[in-house]
Amino acid sequence: MEIKIRQGLGELKFNMPVEEAVALLGTANEVENIDNAADETTTVLRYTDMGLTLFFEGENPTLACIDVANEDCTLLGEDVFDLDERQLVQLMVKNNYTEQDVDEEDWGERRVSFPEGNIDFYYDEGELVSIILGA
Repeated sequence: MEIKIRQGLGELKFNMPVEEAVALLGTANEVENIDNAADETTTVLRYTDMGLTLFFEGENPTLACIDVANEDCTLLGEDVFDLDERQLVQLMVKNNYTEQDVDEEDWGERRVSFPEGNIDFYYDEGELVSIILGA
């Protein structure tokens, strides 16, 4: 699967309705509806066997965010889960994503964010474990 910055993942496109995503991927292993502070509901579809979590938001829920833990993903032509943090930063900068933010999360993971691409990379003990991308 190819991560397409600000577009989606493979055939999954941001702003796609839930029904289209389910038609592409099949029935999710888990479905959760989360009420947030703005009286809106976020629908979460977890495809644990694929290493994907999809987040749908809005009155007519559409795909807003994807959490990828599937090591078979590519980003900008590279097997992204095979890159260390330095290599990943070099790849992003080489592709004109120069603004970055690095933070240590309370739960112990290191987050490397590229706001221009609306993409976050999470590292645990130096290993990339998750990528969160949005539109």
